[in-house]
Amino acid sequence: MNATHPLAGVYAAALTPLNPDFSLDLEPLPEFLGFLASRGCHGALLLGTTGEGPSFAPLEREILLHEALKVREDYPAFHLMAGTGTPSLQETIDLTQTAFELDYDAVVVLPPYYFRKAGDEGLFRWFDEVIRHAVPEGKYLFGYHIPGTSGVGLSLDLLTRLKDVHPVKFAGIKDSSHDPDLARALGERFGGELVVFNGTDSYLQLALESQAQGCITAPANLISPDLRAIWDAELAGNDEAGVQERVTAARQVLENYAPFPPILKALVSQLHTLPHWPVRPPLLDTPPEISARAALELEGLV
Repeated sequence: MNATHPLAGVYAAALTPLNPDFSLDLEPLPEFLGFLASRGCHGALLLGTTGEGPSFAPLEREILLHEALKVREDYPAFHLMAGTGTPSLQETIDLTQTAFELDYDAVVVLPPYYFRKAGDEGLFRWFDEVIRHAVPEGKYLFGYHIPGTSGVGLSLDLLTRLKDVHPVKFAGIKDSSHDPDLARALGERFGGELVVFNGTDSYLQLALESQAQGCITAPANLISPDLRAIWDAELAGNDEAGVQERVTAARQVLENYAPFPPILKALVSQLHTLPHWPVRPPLLDTPPEISARAALELEGLV
């Protein structure tokens, strides 16, 4: 395992608290992030897929990112990343600039996901513009590779070119491809030169053995203590195969109730006495009888 980057570690793709009218519920946000910090997370990604990022307007995102900073009053070392990718180049630049003006540590950026056949040259120019105009010295941009959702993947050759041109600012990727072969290929191509955050809990140990430097996952909202145990064990050169088996089983249960935002919002409330926040349409809340069944299946796993 390679853990040399200052942001290496375990991150939750944090849920976004909402009111019944689907507006942002800002008051519990710092407390919720503190809950994640207390359960072993090195940091959190705000407004990613699990945080329903594309469902929010730029002003809403800015307001939420500002409120989240309060977690550092109690957890000053807690790292904050922001999801800032949109199909609009200028909007992505503006959101990325906002995140760094608020002193976020990094941004995780979806590729422009409307023109799905733009190709590597177009994607390179798009990311290059974002980095040149919005990423200051000492800060980092991670590409978000989730082709099953975005419809736009980040090829190894594209990653190589971006890393060659922006060796520090383009730090790496969040790999949510759910492809263990890609995890191995990333390690073989880049070693520790490209920071890879694994997005699929069920093969976290394999990813770390392939030079990934941590994870950013949706189930971390529930299972971060086990993810941290795997990360710590790999760092120490120990084997936590038993913990990985439990994590894999929990992930498999949760995938049966996808999409993740509604089921995770139901379960963190049910299992940890946190508020049960709704999701914003087009997502739909998980019915109580369904979340109760999921909680029963997760007994002994979370």
